[in-house]
Amino acid sequence: MLRRKTSQAPATGGIGLLDRTAATGVDRRAFLRGSGLAIGGLAAIGATGGTVAQAQLADYPVADGIDKVKSVCTHCSVGCTVVAEVQNGVWVGQEPAYDSPFNLGAHCAKGASVREHAHGERRLKYPMKKVAGQWERISWEQAIEEVGDRMLAIKAESGPDSVYWLGSAKHSNEQAYLFRKFAAYWGTNNVDHQARICHSTTVAGVANTWGYGAMTNSYNDIHKSKAIFLIGGNPAEAHPVSLLHILKAKEENSAPLIVCDPRYTRTAAHADEYVRFRPGTDVALVWGLLWHIFENGWEDREFIRTRVWGMDQIREEVARWTPEEVERVTGAPGAQLERVARTLAENRPGTVIWCMGGTQHTNGNNNTRAYCILQLALGNMGTAGGGTNIFRGHDNVQGATDLGVLADTLPGYYGLSDGAWGHWARVWDEDVDWLKSNFAVMKGAGPEGADRMMINETGIPVSRWIDGVLEDAENIDQPDNTRAMVFWGHAANSQTRMKEMKTAMEALDLLVVIDPFPTLVAAMQDREDGVYLLPATTQFETRGSVTASNRSLQWRDKVIEPLFESLPDHVIMAKFARKFGFEDRLFRNIGMDGPDEPNLEDLTREFNRGMWTVGYTAQSPERLKMHMANQHTFDKTTLRANGGPADGDYYGMPWPAWGTPEINHPGTANLYDMSLPVADGGLTFRARFGVERDGDNLLAEGVASAGSEIQDGYPEFTMQMLQDLGWDEDLTSFERAMIEWVAGFRDIRPGTAEVGEQSQTGPRSSDYKAKVGGVNWKTDLSGGIQRVAIAHGCAPFGNAKARAVVWTFPDPVPKHREPLYTPRRDLVAEYGTYEDKKFWRVPTRYASIQEQDFSQDFPIILTSGRLVEYEGGGDETRSNPWLAELQQEMFVEINQRDANNLGVRDGGDVWVEGPEGGKVLVKAMVTPRVGEGVAFMPFHFGGIFEGRDLRENYPEGADPIVLGESTNTAQTYGYDSVTQMQETKTTLCKIYAA
Repeated sequence: MLRRKTSQAPATGGIGLLDRTAATGVDRRAFLRGSGLAIGGLAAIGATGGTVAQAQLADYPVADGIDKVKSVCTHCSVGCTVVAEVQNGVWVGQEPAYDSPFNLGAHCAKGASVREHAHGERRLKYPMKKVAGQWERISWEQAIEEVGDRMLAIKAESGPDSVYWLGSAKHSNEQAYLFRKFAAYWGTNNVDHQARICHSTTVAGVANTWGYGAMTNSYNDIHKSKAIFLIGGNPAEAHPVSLLHILKAKEENSAPLIVCDPRYTRTAAHADEYVRFRPGTDVALVWGLLWHIFENGWEDREFIRTRVWGMDQIREEVARWTPEEVERVTGAPGAQLERVARTLAENRPGTVIWCMGGTQHTNGNNNTRAYCILQLALGNMGTAGGGTNIFRGHDNVQGATDLGVLADTLPGYYGLSDGAWGHWARVWDEDVDWLKSNFAVMKGAGPEGADRMMINETGIPVSRWIDGVLEDAENIDQPDNTRAMVFWGHAANSQTRMKEMKTAMEALDLLVVIDPFPTLVAAMQDREDGVYLLPATTQFETRGSVTASNRSLQWRDKVIEPLFESLPDHVIMAKFARKFGFEDRLFRNIGMDGPDEPNLEDLTREFNRGMWTVGYTAQSPERLKMHMANQHTFDKTTLRANGGPADGDYYGMPWPAWGTPEINHPGTANLYDMSLPVADGGLTFRARFGVERDGDNLLAEGVASAGSEIQDGYPEFTMQMLQDLGWDEDLTSFERAMIEWVAGFRDIRPGTAEVGEQSQTGPRSSDYKAKVGGVNWKTDLSGGIQRVAIAHGCAPFGNAKARAVVWTFPDPVPKHREPLYTPRRDLVAEYGTYEDKKFWRVPTRYASIQEQDFSQDFPIILTSGRLVEYEGGGDETRSNPWLAELQQEMFVEINQRDANNLGVRDGGDVWVEGPEGGKVLVKAMVTPRVGEGVAFMPFHFGGIFEGRDLRENYPEGADPIVLGESTNTAQTYGYDSVTQMQETKTTLCKIYAA
């Protein structure tokens, strides 16, 4: 599509590969030879006479002196195992793992090139700071001292919330956990990561439907699907190895693949039915399917009666969405949707798959709940081959979310209430009052003049950090503006409003980047000083666990020692903790491997002791390492070990893996599957919404997990419930003592078997029964309540109905609402957006934007998405010569009719301009992939800003090989009504020849 780029070489100090080939163009064979790839690639082909030898499934031989080390790819969420070949400390080769149940010996282009990610010459090599506009090399000691001093000064002047700690989906679970704990000890909830802008609306929508906000089944379980409904995702490019699992079901089960997308993607090319619809109309499309399902009686009435609450209210809303109205709003023909609905009804169980195409909208939580309701209506939940298979993006975005790198919760989704802080203070063996003392208090700023306790307040989400800097201080709900930003493993160009972001970066007192690569943050602002670049290692230079999209945990071993002067993230955290004076408290129960490195296995064990809510408690480091060593024993569809040391376990013990490691719970492969006992991985829907609503029963009706001694719905387990059932006698003396300790009636030290004397007045005190009885399955640090409930066949979190109506959300019944920047002004009166409001500490605009008509001047819908060659903000992948050669230009896809009407030619330079003033200079790709009136751009590019090349702003030798405009420079304002997810999938633009 795009011409190879040969005129623009990287700055000096790099590999010089494109310099050497500039005169003749990039020849693939010369490129590979110059990259050192010919030895393992072209030379091998030449040795066989130009043919490729058949792959051998047996363990491949390696030369003497070469060690094989297992790690996990650091790109998407599939969790592909990488087998690294290491000789004398140098990573010399790699292979995909044939034993891995996830990648089955396959890699995509990105996974096949991760060795270059670790050994890349364009990485940050040492700490740097900007002085008088120039990058200067400094020592780690100087960096920690200077950055730490400036942060402490800001904290003293403006409070701890004025420093924003932006974490990463690239951290291991252990590093993510430590990062959130670190922020708590600093004294702020202004901590977040990429999940806010990729799947926060999924987590909110799904968790509020049936209990947990995660993928319910797995890539492998798709093998059992009889139909596959994919909306708002393009796994062929975003998660290429996942497509192997989809195609297996399509081919072996004759499972129809239905792809709904505004753009004809590489995934859509595999579809049996492709449905093109207008961006931002997902709810209307799903209601159009349900209209046919309800009209024809294709719903699963018994499933709805026993396991779903609120479907009658959904029926009332769906009744409005006749085929004619659906086509008017979405553009999808009624006859086609009737055919899709029939296909889903006749091919059960079917699975629903979605990704960011469904989440990144101002009503993204409505979209995700609509997808869930479709599955509830069809009875496709809690069954193999069914469920909602939600494909996460980054390699550990699921784990970092679970471990609490979020502005609204502590690890394990405990929230920010006093009870949540009390729980984690017990896990940390910390004085909760000391923790509270680190947080700011806004005197008289709460409801009715009460003090606003910032320890209990959600932070500013990463999607809105710009406003934390630029908004007037009196308009934000924290003591002062954001004055320092720490971008720790985060690509700023993955966020919208880039022009305002540049202004915000330049207004900060302090800007810190901690990353293996400098990222666009280093180059996009025009600061003269106050910017620090600190080199972190890749995940191949450390060890730890990582959670794949299906909730399985895998253990990465260290492949190589840290290169250059880079340091692992947890070591950098320890250095800052020492500078800030809380190192001893932070690592009270964590051993140190040398003076600076916290022991990662100890961090695993510490979060094991606290994360009872989601069952991150049974995956000890020993069990995780054993699973990785015995991947060959796990079934490639069920994920269950058949013999061997992990016999009966599901691979990676997908959470919840209940209780302590000693209980040996196998993990839960498919959430909410009642055909299995809870002890064997079965589950009900979670009872987290109470027992009744408006007089209606919210608990399951006459159904329960196999082997349950309660054959009906029941609430979540507490000590009082055990006592009422007479099951408390099953508790051990230690478990009972721990429960009393949690309630405040026993002296005991967590993590030990040292039982002390009963404190206060013991069992005879007036509040003993209430407090001890109130200890529940989430706060019992012994795990006894969970163990006893499971022993009686019950789910610790109860047995309830999924709720189709979420009464705590702005739209209890999901509704279609027109995007803020909509081209359909005729629909605004009927399907308008929300009123402006303030939440997550900042004012948020809705109606005040939508009431303006931009559609005449900006007539084309702009959407964005991924490419197979690059990942995230693209800093690492565009610095990888293997990948950089494959896609050298940023581009916009535009329909032929639009291009002809605008006088735009394929391959020509065009400006794409948004209604808020941002514009980008890119190549035109004229294609029918997008429909008339729609344009698409990938979001992996950066380094060119409104036509200005920023290569000179990077440190010498650390500029990416490929630069390009960021689509988010032209993208606009817009945030989900619940989570502040950014809107990237439907705004407006105009396109004109440059």
